[in-house]
Amino acid sequence: MKNILIVMFLLTGTLACDKKQDEKQQPAHQDEEQHEKENGNVVELTKAQYESAAVELGPASMRNLSDVVLANGVIDIPPQNLVSISAPLGGFVRKTELLQGMQVKKGQVLATIENPDFIQIQQDFLETESKLEYAQQEYSRQLELSKENINAQKVLQQATSEVKTQKARLAGLKERLVTAGINLNTLQKGTIVNSATIHSPISGSVTTVNVNLGKYVNPTDVMFEIVDTDHLHVELSIFEQDIPKIKLGQLVRFKVSNNPGKEYLAKVYLINQKINEDRTVRVHCHLVKDEPGLLPQNFVKAVIEIGANPVLALADQAIVDFEGASYVFIQRPEAAGTEDTSKESDSEGIAFEMVRVTKGVSENGYTQIKSPQGFESQKIVIKGAYALLSKLKNSEEEGE
Repeated sequence: MKNILIVMFLLTGTLACDKKQDEKQQPAHQDEEQHEKENGNVVELTKAQYESAAVELGPASMRNLSDVVLANGVIDIPPQNLVSISAPLGGFVRKTELLQGMQVKKGQVLATIENPDFIQIQQDFLETESKLEYAQQEYSRQLELSKENINAQKVLQQATSEVKTQKARLAGLKERLVTAGINLNTLQKGTIVNSATIHSPISGSVTTVNVNLGKYVNPTDVMFEIVDTDHLHVELSIFEQDIPKIKLGQLVRFKVSNNPGKEYLAKVYLINQKINEDRTVRVHCHLVKDEPGLLPQNFVKAVIEIGANPVLALADQAIVDFEGASYVFIQRPEAAGTEDTSKESDSEGIAFEMVRVTKGVSENGYTQIKSPQGFESQKIVIKGAYALLSKLKNSEEEGE
């Protein structure tokens, strides 16, 4: 029993010593991990590496950069440049050669429509024209008789009324014939036809063809759509909180979905005074110049320049992008006191820390730095930043 107690005492002492040893070792291990974490974004260069990377240091500076509003939209067409063609009196399509994409000129014949009702309208026109001629002759006779007091005044009034009635009827029939597309010159020669031609009211491109030969079209049916692409504009959707920044005449830079490599220019022309259900406001922009290749309903990504403001900025080459974030390299305080790096030995290191930043507007090779603050007094790598990023990531991979 005595021996068992001695063994248990020894075991308890041994476990206590191990526990104390672990407690002593644990803080040291944690300090090492913390040190590695703190230095994970730090890269150190020797003098030779510094010169080889052509690193240049400089401060961030205040620059006047144009603030912008980002917006999406589409290429749109003015209402007067998009025409839907229909047959006002209806009828059967007897002739058309239009295809989508074809170019047409103003006044060009688009289709021939046949309708038996055209015959009756022309017949009524010719009969009314004859009645008007008789009514005018009768009015002249009654006027002469009235001067000699031979007839009653009532007869003259009836003759006058008949002339006005026939003139009104003839004018109405004439407008119906013009609307239908019937040639009046042919009709006045005594030729009655059962078909009419439909002409294009504008020059442009055919975008829609909804008919075929023999099809009956009602007056409300859209047969063709023609668009004049010479006067396109940009229709943008601006969030309501950005509307106070938008002013007439501001420059708009935009790109379209089918040609993202080219930038186009426009200017703000109209600002709608209504907020839509999606809390946006429509802004109408005119192109600075007519551009070939733009198509109606092209999706647009635009930047509206709302004026220059002084902001803290760096040259674009000082900012590196890595894994979806932006960074700059700042000289570490322990090395920042050395103004002349050429006095350092080859073995003495120069440390740079990679710091994450938030970018703002960009213009003419400079980009606004929104965060973190306090860059005014820092020495920032303005040339050679990507070389430092490459060395930093290669060092991390070798350390693994």
